[in-house]
Amino acid sequence: MQSNSEFKIAFKKRLYQWVLRLVKFVDSLRKEDTHGVIGKQLLRSGTSILANYIEAQSASSRKDFINFLNHSLKSANESKVWLMLLKDTNKGDQKEVQWLLEELIEMANMIGKSLLTLKQR
Repeated sequence: MQSNSEFKIAFKKRLYQWVLRLVKFVDSLRKEDTHGVIGKQLLRSGTSILANYIEAQSASSRKDFINFLNHSLKSANESKVWLMLLKDTNKGDQKEVQWLLEELIEMANMIGKSLLTLKQR
C-alpha cells in the first residue's frame, strides 16, 4: 500500500505525463477553424490542472491547499468539455481523444475524492 507522500509523487508524475501527451495532441490539431480555438482552450485548462495541483503541494495553509485542488478539479472539468467536443465533432485522432478523456476522468475522480476527504475532516 502506498503512503500519502508516495501517492502524491506518483499522481504528480501521472498528471505530468498526461499533460505532455495533451501538448503533443494539441500540436497535432489543425490550427484553423474550430480545431485551433478548442485546442487553445484545452491546452490552457489541461495545463492548469497540473499547475494548480503542484501549487497545492506547496500551499501555505489547509484552506490554500483545498483552494488549489478546487481549481485543479475545475480545470479538469473544463478540459473534459473540450475533449468531449472534439470527440463528438470527430476532430483530431479519436483514439487519442478517447485515451485523454478516460485518463482525465480517472484523475479528476481522484482529485474530487481527495477534496471530499479533506472537507470531511
